[in-house]
Amino acid sequence: MSDPAADPMDGFDTTIHAPNRLRICALLDTAGEAEFATVQRQLGVSASVLSKHVTVLVDTGYVEQRKAVRDTRQRVWLRLTRPGRDAYHAHLAALRAIVGT
Repeated sequence: MSDPAADPMDGFDTTIHAPNRLRICALLDTAGEAEFATVQRQLGVSASVLSKHVTVLVDTGYVEQRKAVRDTRQRVWLRLTRPGRDAYHAHLAALRAIVGT
């Protein structure tokens, strides 16, 4: 049971809040794991923009990368870590608290 005196804003995470990072977390939360190129297409951003946002999430420990060869090319797969999933869900709860839903 959660503490009723706890501030719901405690879950607000400025790392996740950036629009592209929020969208990355949302996609990975739903997909479980996704190839870098798939995330890039879904977000409609360049590889360099996505790479910068993924680097922030990896450095924070929210996302991990797995490299694998597929169709003779090295691919990068992304997934939320347990702390990343927890932070994303806490951030969503904080956003809901802000808008009163």
